[in-house]
Order: sequence, then structure tokens, then C-alpha cells
Amino acid sequence: MMNSIPTVTLNNGVLMPQIGYGVFQVPNDETEVAVTAALAAGYRSIDTAAIYGNEEGVGRAIAASELAREELFITSKVWIGELGYDATVAAYEASLAKLGLDYLDLYLIHWPAPASESYLDSWKALDMLLAAGRVRAIGVSNFLPEHLEKIIALGGTVPAVNQIEAHPALQQRDIQGANAAHGIATEAWSPLAQGALLSDPAVLAIADTHGRTPAQVILRWHLQQGRIIIPKSVTPSRIAENLDILGFELAAAELSAIDELERDGRTGPHPATFNG
Repeated sequence: MMNSIPTVTLNNGVLMPQIGYGVFQVPNDETEVAVTAALAAGYRSIDTAAIYGNEEGVGRAIAASELAREELFITSKVWIGELGYDATVAAYEASLAKLGLDYLDLYLIHWPAPASESYLDSWKALDMLLAAGRVRAIGVSNFLPEHLEKIIALGGTVPAVNQIEAHPALQQRDIQGANAAHGIATEAWSPLAQGALLSDPAVLAIADTHGRTPAQVILRWHLQQGRIIIPKSVTPSRIAENLDILGFELAAAELSAIDELERDGRTGPHPATFNG
């Protein structure tokens, strides 16, 4: 299955699977089972974060899988409470230890928390970890264009990825445009808007046309527009279903119909005001 998952070439040449498995809000004691199911279904990219409290569970699933490390793409994130140079380096080491890994494929600053701008010092720490070969790519999460500009103005590495809330009800085209202008890949968290759009008439009609589920239609919309996606489910059948989106294609009119579902439907905090 891994060979059929499309990849995105990040701005430093690293290949990242375009479809990954997210573990947000999965309790640590359930994470090993969920990630094991995802790996069995064919996922090779796993997205976690320090604040999720389930890096140990991810690590146990990786260890039990017997998959070669180079087959996997593992992402984690530094939380707001660990922003700053030294704290970020320590947080990285802690995440590695919990995951039982020697390196990460992608490490992200989870939120900019702009009140202090400590994310700038954290970025310098990520840049150091990248230069030292401790991580294959570095990026950010929930960064607005103005936060990206301040990172880029440091003159170091340009983020490889900006992971943002993105789904038909909140498309954040301004951020996607800023990402593209800097060669930064857009990764969508909550790509299904926590299920809010699965009963939308437009989505249902498209799903009926293709003999697919509404979730598959929305995930396919993301894929065809070039975003990286990390859908989450703990149900094995849905875990597999979310990966099974490569055998059909949405027409231009169908993509446009989904585009028209924009309604500023944010489900998470606003990055301009969220400081943890």
C-alpha cells in the first residue's frame, strides 16, 4: 500500500507521504492499538505531538510493527510551554525518548503563541537540530502569514511544512497562498472538520456519484488540491477507508462545489490570539 500513497516533495527534497494518520485526542493507552491498525492498513506517516500525551503509545506501535525505520515518517511537535531555544531542544529530546526513536522525520512548532514571540528562538533550535542531522525536516503548525514572515526574516531555514486547520468550511486560502509563495507545503489538520460536513447535500451528492463515502470525497478534495492530510479515527474500518481514496477522481465542477462550502467554520483556536 505504501508504494501507492502519493508523496509531496518538501522544500529540502525530503519526500513526505501525502496521507498520514493523526492521533490527536487518542488516549495513550489506546494509541498503540490505533497506530498498529493504521500501520496494518498501509499508513506509514504518523502525526503526534508532545501535548497529546501519547508519544509512548506511538512508540510502542512502531517498535512492535517490525517495519524498517526508513519506511516510516514520524512527526511530533513542541508545545507552547516549551518555546524558547533551550526548552525546545529539551522537548525534542523528551519526545524522542518517549517515541523510542533516534530521529524524527518532521518536527513542528505547534502554535506561534505570538504574545511572546518565543517561537523565533524555538525556530533557531529547530534549525540547529536540522543542521545536526537530528531531524530530516522542520516546520510549523498554525502559523499565520505574519508569523511565517518573521521566521523567514531570521535568514535560516524556510519551514518545510505549515500544518493548519483546513477543511471545506475553513479553507484559509490566504495562509495556503503564503505557504505556496515560500515553497512551504500545506498540511491539513482536522481535514474532515470533525465530521461537520459529512451530511452536507453537496458532499452527499458527489459521494453518491462516485459510490464513495462523504469522508472519502472530502479527503480526495484535499488530495487533488495538493494538501497533505492526517485524518484521525480509532475505528479500524474507517482508518482503512480514509486511506482508500486513490481509486477515483473528482471533476473540476465537484471540486468547485466543495470549495463553495467555505463559511469560516473554525473548530480550533485562532492563532492570532491563542497563547496556551
